[in-house]
Amino acid sequence: MSRWATFDCYGTLIDWNAGIRGVLESLFGADRAPELLARYHRLEPEVQAQAYRSYAEVLSLTLERLATENDLAIPEGESGVLARSLPDWPAFREVPEALAELRRRGWNLAILSNSDRDLIAASQRQLGVAVDIAVVAEEIESYKPAHAHWERFFELTTADRARHVHVAASLFHDVAPARELGLKVVWINRLGEAADPKPDRELHDLSGLPDTLDELVPA
Repeated sequence: MSRWATFDCYGTLIDWNAGIRGVLESLFGADRAPELLARYHRLEPEVQAQAYRSYAEVLSLTLERLATENDLAIPEGESGVLARSLPDWPAFREVPEALAELRRRGWNLAILSNSDRDLIAASQRQLGVAVDIAVVAEEIESYKPAHAHWERFFELTTADRARHVHVAASLFHDVAPARELGLKVVWINRLGEAADPKPDRELHDLSGLPDTLDELVPA
């Protein structure tokens, strides 16, 4: 019987902090980048909660808002720099090996991402391991923490919820809504945060994920 692991992409598989911070450093300097990055992560969900826009537009609008409220200037023609840089954002070092091991153990893999189809396709190439399906915001016109990603996933796969686990780094975008849906959740706590709500399991990266998923859903 099939076992499914679904993943958030950015922050879980792809190091979006490194990607966004690199852009902020190039635009506004290394000294300002840490505080701007923290503020960026608070602004982006606000932009997503407005009328639906593509993720490329969300990236540009969030960057513009960040610059405006900090009285910073974005060079002409550079408001879309985050979307242009995204294909080069790297996978976390342990991710390709962990995903390959899950494949060897017979897990089906899916990505549920707040992004566009072309952007997630570029990030999948960074992973080095194919996934069975990717559900993106562009195609359902909805951003997590709304439930539409999971609804579309179960619609497309008819996966058994008892043999499914969601894996993600964001408490707000992923852990909380997955718990609302009664799903098993593994939280990838890369930043040393405190869990609220509580996941089924907590890991610092994906190195131990294959054993953890086998424990939660035995073959």
